[in-house]
Amino acid sequence: MDKEIRRELILDNYQHPYHKGLKDDTSYIRANTNNESCIDNIDIQLKIEEGKVVDANFDGEACAISTSATSIFMQKIIGKTVEELKELLENYKHMIQEEAYDEELLEELVAYNEIYLQPNRKKCALLPAETIEKILQQL
Repeated sequence: MDKEIRRELILDNYQHPYHKGLKDDTSYIRANTNNESCIDNIDIQLKIEEGKVVDANFDGEACAISTSATSIFMQKIIGKTVEELKELLENYKHMIQEEAYDEELLEELVAYNEIYLQPNRKKCALLPAETIEKILQQL
């Protein structure tokens, strides 16, 4: 991904995050994750019906990397089955950890494929994935 496109994508999703704001609805499954080394603290809630994500929202205070990655995840996962979501999460974590991954599957999430150049930011980029995994453990 071109560096300018990467920068614009991250900034846009940080400054104008999609699906920000939690719903007051008990049909959503919710989880929280925070980063002990900084301010990152996010809540994600997913509504899963018949094995498919039908809605996704988040809220919290976090850096540009965590907020933008969470925003992109919220856009990408609506309409995915739980199995497709697990595959997406696995590929994303592989990318962050500098392992083999499916770039086509990740689409916009490849904006974080060079986060390894800043090792202290890996946790920021992984925060939404870890939170979604907590939700999947509740199923």
